[in-house]
Amino acid sequence: MELLSEHACFGGVQRFYQHASHEIGLPMRFSVFLPSAPSIEAAGGKVPALVYLAGLTCNEETFMTKAGAQRLAAHHGLALIAPDTSPRGANIPGESDSWDFGLAAGFYLDATQPPWAKHYRMESYLMRELLPLLTSALPLDKRRLGIFGHSMGGHGALTLALKHPGVFKSLSALAPICAPTQCTWGEKAFGGYLGLDRALWAQHDASALMAAQAQAPYPGGILIDQGEADKFLPNQLHPHLFEAACKKAGQPLALHRHPGYDHGYYFISTFMPGHIAHHAHALAA
Repeated sequence: MELLSEHACFGGVQRFYQHASHEIGLPMRFSVFLPSAPSIEAAGGKVPALVYLAGLTCNEETFMTKAGAQRLAAHHGLALIAPDTSPRGANIPGESDSWDFGLAAGFYLDATQPPWAKHYRMESYLMRELLPLLTSALPLDKRRLGIFGHSMGGHGALTLALKHPGVFKSLSALAPICAPTQCTWGEKAFGGYLGLDRALWAQHDASALMAAQAQAPYPGGILIDQGEADKFLPNQLHPHLFEAACKKAGQPLALHRHPGYDHGYYFISTFMPGHIAHHAHALAA
């Protein structure tokens, strides 16, 4: 890992890294916040960590600079991890033509269709490479990991947590894409990355994955916050479908709907304290 920059932050340290990814086949960037040295010592040398997956058009810096999460994480003795949202430098024709597909829009899955399949392997990158790398190189407790995200990243958090049981002990999302097989964002991304087989699409749909659960995967509860003034709510996000799937699976879900709030980081920063507290409580158990 190459340390690109380091900044003192709420008694801890905010770092930005780059490394050569073998899963992606390109350099990848990510950011990490570590709480203070006394917090790490008090935790026995390894602290719980939260993985945050950002949304469309974002990168590894967006969450760390806009969400106001470090102060909250420092208070609870938590580390924060924010990967990038797609490969960079693949130079695929058309990669930058759309804001909702290609660059900064990797959807946290492994593409199967050319030309995307070679580099767009975000699921394998996160689960098989980045998390093992960070939990071995930094003072992070791999037994106490949580995951959350926003919009496309909320989709990623929900699906990765459901597809990889036991890896994450806590789960939440802010304005997530809850049923990508039933919205234009998902149809565009899944059609391009995965082809026309909708059975394969369902393997990356949080509502479909939850509905297929034999028992509640997170008996302590899942937290979702959704702004009711979010312009993407009616046609893209469909939290009611995930709510119905949770009911079918017996999964406790706190779905909070907030009048007046939109889709952006003013909304995210407003409700960040509840998400950090949700994870801190689960990861302290």
